Amino acid sequence: MRYCVGVTYSRGLEVKAAMKQTGWRLVVKKVLDRTFAASLLLVAAPILCVAAAAVRVLLGRPVFFRQTRIGLHEKTFEVIKLRTMNDARGPDGELLPDEQRLTRLGDCLRATSIDELPQLLNVVRGDLSLVGPRPLLPKYLERYTAEERRRHDVLPGMTGWAAIHGRNAVDWDERLAFDIWYVDHWSLLLDAKILALTPGVVFARKGIAQAGHATMPNLPPLPERRAAWAAAKRVPKEST
Repeated sequence: MRYCVGVTYSRGLEVKAAMKQTGWRLVVKKVLDRTFAASLLLVAAPILCVAAAAVRVLLGRPVFFRQTRIGLHEKTFEVIKLRTMNDARGPDGELLPDEQRLTRLGDCLRATSIDELPQLLNVVRGDLSLVGPRPLLPKYLERYTAEERRRHDVLPGMTGWAAIHGRNAVDWDERLAFDIWYVDHWSLLLDAKILALTPGVVFARKGIAQAGHATMPNLPPLPERRAAWAAAKRVPKEST
């Protein structure tokens, strides 16, 4: 039995069988991505400048947050976002949990997704797409099943199928299943439909974070996930 998200989550969207993100299709996707990203950067420049100035005044330097993420074919790249947290540390000298370091300004930037605007530079550079599974941390690679690692068969994105179906409010199993559904049904038309639905999700400000977390809890190690599946009598597909 394969645990996956089916068409019941498609919100009435009709999609065709998957096309591979290789060859000319990948070239077309990257050209469209870079063209639209460069245009959006020009349009959003005033907002980005004001937000960056606010971060500089209220949080200090650095203004931008940079972090290594996993991209297409599991290659690493550095994602860029506006900084939303302070560097508060506990008595042991370690950084406090994200939810305790998230500032009021940062919460506002995240709620409006303005903190994500610098990622348009990642799109222009070709590391990121406008649409695709969200790029996650390298430490998560060993926590995926073999089936879930297929999320890296496509370019990661600023928005995606999971983002318009609950964002961070869904659990990890469901979120990763949404990613695999996207891989299996990808087309340029599907990307266009996801982009069209994204503004509504952003303006609704739903699914920004799970209760008690800055976004959502860390993905548990695979043995813990398997134990949870066994307890729930759920058997995800773990190989292709």
